[in-house]
Amino acid sequence: MLQKFFSRNQLLALGVGWMVTTAVHPALAHHAMGNSTPANVWEGLLSGLAHPLIGLDHLAAVVAIGLLCAGLKRGIFLPITFLLTANVGTTLHLLRLDLSFAELAIALSVLTLGLLLLLGQRLNPWLLGSLAAIAGIFHGYAYGESMTGAGLNALLGYLIGLSLSQYGIALMAYKLKDWSDTQQPRWALRFRQLSGIAIALIGLGFLVASA
Repeated sequence: MLQKFFSRNQLLALGVGWMVTTAVHPALAHHAMGNSTPANVWEGLLSGLAHPLIGLDHLAAVVAIGLLCAGLKRGIFLPITFLLTANVGTTLHLLRLDLSFAELAIALSVLTLGLLLLLGQRLNPWLLGSLAAIAGIFHGYAYGESMTGAGLNALLGYLIGLSLSQYGIALMAYKLKDWSDTQQPRWALRFRQLSGIAIALIGLGFLVASA
């Protein structure tokens, strides 16, 4: 029964990944306010809170980082490196510094994080923090597109909302993986593998679309 359950879930993960691979387009704008630039701090906050949830590539990266941090010493703090450099990346975009390969780097980061999960690589915290920091710059650069032309108050609200949302997502993933490892050890391996497959295929989909 358990083996059958996991087999179905593996097929589901592959199916979802395949749909993403064939349909996703990384150039789509992710914006909680539609096509409107946030005009005040509250609209900026709302946009920041929603952005990681609207963008599948960003959501996959944050979830992957949270899962990979589980079990590491002080791992609960490692996603903060992603948050900080994401804010740096957003600032770079607003300063009109060109990172023309950002979409490609984002896709590669998601694919890499998914493969690390799938292969069960237990990384040194410093190495994982460095990978998260590098990925954060490019994801943050993409975030900045939705804030072009926004005022300072809206931008501050956006960065606060963005940081809170991303850390909340990473924390939930971290707690879920930690619970799986400690309370459901028989399922932990399958959970990690399924998560890795889904995230890697999402990354592959964005990589194909950005080519």
